[in-house]
Amino acid sequence: MQKPDWTVVEMLEWATGYFEDKNVPSPRLSIEWLLAHVLQVKRLDLYLQFDRPLTRPELDSLKPLVQRRARHEPLQYITGSTDFYNLTLAVTPDVLIPRPETEQLVDLILQEHPRDKKRRVLDIGTGSGCIALALKKARPDWIITGMDISEAALEIARSNADNESLEVTFHRGDLSSYRPGGKIDIIVSNPPYVHKHETEDLEKQVAAFEPLTALVTDDVSGIYSKLLSLCRESLSPEGRFYFEINESDGDEIADLCRSASFRSRLLKDDAGKHRFVAGSF
Repeated sequence: MQKPDWTVVEMLEWATGYFEDKNVPSPRLSIEWLLAHVLQVKRLDLYLQFDRPLTRPELDSLKPLVQRRARHEPLQYITGSTDFYNLTLAVTPDVLIPRPETEQLVDLILQEHPRDKKRRVLDIGTGSGCIALALKKARPDWIITGMDISEAALEIARSNADNESLEVTFHRGDLSSYRPGGKIDIIVSNPPYVHKHETEDLEKQVAAFEPLTALVTDDVSGIYSKLLSLCRESLSPEGRFYFEINESDGDEIADLCRSASFRSRLLKDDAGKHRFVAGSF
């Protein structure tokens, strides 16, 4: 970036090549996202102003962001936010970056629970609050609580709720001991489900920057057994649970559900992989 003057298109072309040399995933998208962030425009609007010169302050703001992305830091942490199910959520390295599969989990719940009935919902391992807040925005009458063991994550979730003007309650708690007061109609969780032996296959932008305690486990069976125990104690008689799962663990988790006397369904994500389990008494 030593060139004295740059246009939008020149920066897009140069940074794309730079990111390719650094093996950064989605190199063109990366610079589009960063440049749109600095210029405070929509990403696609960059293509309406290809010849626009970049000012010195804009270049000074962009340079450190490009350097961070070249080290494979996730774009969402660099810009400080991400879009999720019609929400704009703050994210930091204290929380996982929400994935498209989790949007599909929200979709599943909303499809199976229309607006005609108020429900109590518990989101276990809420992180940024993405699931709880997306459900609340779509179903304002629902009473929703998010639980997480990380106080830092809960601070972000509460801030996201305030920024979106959504009334969701967040509590700190451990899966082994936390129990909500009263019966719950829907329990949802996206717990850690990446096996430790799979971490070597994770992209650098995940393994080096995201909180692995929220992503990786060496005890899949233990986590889902604890979730099912909480469901047995806290679900209403007509209640349902929805868990995101590792695509390789569907049969094992279905067996755990049967052992806990739950009826369950394995459901596929948009890529055709077993990504969710839904169950009831």
